[in-house]
Amino acid sequence: MSGYNKKKKYINSKINKSKSHMTSSDKSIKNTVTPNKIKISMICLLLAFCLLITRIGFLQFVQGAELKESAYKQQIVDRLINPRRGNILDSTGKVLASSAQVDTVSINPTKIKGKDADSTQAKKESLASAFSEIFGLNYDETLAKINSNSSVQTIIKRVEQDKIDKLRAWMKENDFSVGINIDSDTKRYYPYNNLAAYVIGFCNNDNQGIYGVERSYNNYLTGTPGKILTSADVNKDEISDKDQQYIEAENGNNIVLTIDAYIQTITEKYLKQAVEENRSRSGNVIIMNPNSGDIIAMASYPDYNLNTPFEPTSPYWKDRWESLNSQEKIEMYRNISISSTYEPGSTFKVLNAAIALEEDFTSTDVANDFNCIGYESINDIRINCWASPNSHGPQTLRKVLENSCNPGMMQLANRVGRSTLYRYYGAFGLFSKTDVGLPEEATGIFHASNNISDIDLATLGFGQGITVTPLQLTTAICSIANDGVLMKPKIVKQIVNTDTNIVTNIDSKKIRQVISPETAREIRNIMESVVTDGTGSSGAVRGYSVGGKTGTSESLSKKTNTGYVASYVGISPVENPEVVILATLYDPQVKNYHGGTVAGPVVSNILAEVLPYLGISPDKIDVDKKTMNNIVTVPDVRNKTVTEAQKKLTTAGFRSEINVSGNKNEIIITDQVPAAGTRLPNNSLVMLYTAENNVRVSTTVPKVLNMSAAQAANSLKSKNLNISVEGTSGIIESQEPAAGSSVEQGTVIKVVLKNEE
Repeated sequence: MSGYNKKKKYINSKINKSKSHMTSSDKSIKNTVTPNKIKISMICLLLAFCLLITRIGFLQFVQGAELKESAYKQQIVDRLINPRRGNILDSTGKVLASSAQVDTVSINPTKIKGKDADSTQAKKESLASAFSEIFGLNYDETLAKINSNSSVQTIIKRVEQDKIDKLRAWMKENDFSVGINIDSDTKRYYPYNNLAAYVIGFCNNDNQGIYGVERSYNNYLTGTPGKILTSADVNKDEISDKDQQYIEAENGNNIVLTIDAYIQTITEKYLKQAVEENRSRSGNVIIMNPNSGDIIAMASYPDYNLNTPFEPTSPYWKDRWESLNSQEKIEMYRNISISSTYEPGSTFKVLNAAIALEEDFTSTDVANDFNCIGYESINDIRINCWASPNSHGPQTLRKVLENSCNPGMMQLANRVGRSTLYRYYGAFGLFSKTDVGLPEEATGIFHASNNISDIDLATLGFGQGITVTPLQLTTAICSIANDGVLMKPKIVKQIVNTDTNIVTNIDSKKIRQVISPETAREIRNIMESVVTDGTGSSGAVRGYSVGGKTGTSESLSKKTNTGYVASYVGISPVENPEVVILATLYDPQVKNYHGGTVAGPVVSNILAEVLPYLGISPDKIDVDKKTMNNIVTVPDVRNKTVTEAQKKLTTAGFRSEINVSGNKNEIIITDQVPAAGTRLPNNSLVMLYTAENNVRVSTTVPKVLNMSAAQAANSLKSKNLNISVEGTSGIIESQEPAAGSSVEQGTVIKVVLKNEE
């Protein structure tokens, strides 16, 4: 045991020494290595912390705004709310252009998913089928959009509510709620189709005006879009919360025109009739109020339907549409009243005569002041009078205009001289645009003032060798109607803020005094003579004084072959004008193509309806009080022959009208208007009808308020209407039917007189 114990003791001693050595070594390492590591670690941590703080500071203070905006964009869904485009109205409040609520349908293709690939494809095909069926779309093209990898695809724009209702019903039935977007939009409608097409214009697919008032006032009509702002998750799905923000759209302003829809309708009716009857290439009519510059009608024909502007409706365009290039097709939308120029011809003589009178180069009725031998020789070049080989002989200025004598006007132009003529042409506004408020307005083309030859001066006398727009000429003539004051023409009357109802009136603007009131009255007096005793008789209107001037021109340029231009300018009433009208027909294909023949009747027909409608009293009374007081009873002429009926009516003191062909001694009257027993003034009208011809012709009741009974009788007589008067004296305080009503010819208009005593 002792040996064993010694050995054990020895071993333990070795072990203890070994432990003692190891402990000493560990202590040495602990005392020297560990503090260095801690320092390094601390430095690294401090460095990392500093970098982190720096990064945070950079993100917060340098990139903070940018990152905040980026995060906002990622978290916010911004949906546009389209504003309602403002309406366009006529001067009486009729809506000529409006916007209806429609919707735009779009999809998010990546959100249209099923449980697996097959069910996803089936779902997409089902949706494509629904879209194509509801909206009439091509199935393959629609499916291609749905199968695309884009985030958004537009399926169809501006869909009416009934189709949207069908889509919503389909979505509900098929439990389809994700991936289809229906957003509000507006669509433009024009209730009167072709009416005032060139004035109103139309919009493109983005609801932006590209022609007419729609274009020139687009900024007023458009409005400002609104927004719906709401939160979205990482997949861009909206998160329903109460923080959704709605920014309301500011709707566009309403534009109120100076155009009167009723007068525009009358104007377009007679213009279309004249263009077609005279086989003209085109035509236009402008009617202005000379005192305010308001354009109350501006018509061109051929025209087009504003609701389907890319589908020509008139034969002129329809028959050749497919053969035209894009530039040629644009011509269909050109408003020739302002965008095209033409040689005005003899209507221009009115301005030259006014200049001569204003500058005392002549007087109205100086005997033998001018002499026409059938032509005028200018530098050995013979320029014929339109009446050649006949001559007008010695003439006064009045007779020169009554006869529309070219040699007389050439002599006058030579007398006045180049510089004076040009000075007044500028004053009349012929060298600049009128700034009427319509796009693509042109201006006249004149020779340079320092480069006018003797021939140029001669042709200036009768309105050829230069060009103007119809609106420029109408505006210049308006200054003569307005006692020499040139007014700026305008097409817009008011701008109305639809959100606040604040109305901004477009005031009339006086430009300058061009000629004296005395000269203007002299010219109007001459123009009346042109109608009563000269070439302008076709523009006369029964019961009203009308001043007129005919015009027939042909381009003197050898580069153009546009044919003749027939025109007629009229003023009424002559003493206190309230209407100026210019009618122009281009290239009439008839034997007698002169302005007095083809354009004069247009003016007469339009004024015969417009003047009474405007409440303008006839100033040529041909029904006297004696006639009005002679009341007679309408006899019963039914079941009598046409001959017997007309004889009986004439004997009783009535006029009669009937449209019948055949033997009047055999054809039997079946109806009459007014009815038998009606008591009317002498010389009233009875319309007769037969079984073969029972077609009734409607007419519009003119306004006769504040007229005398005789004046009203004349106004109604021009429309083939009769009058029944209650009261013995004074002016009319009421009428039945009301002005503007549509009634058949022969109808009795009942009026009540208000005693002025």
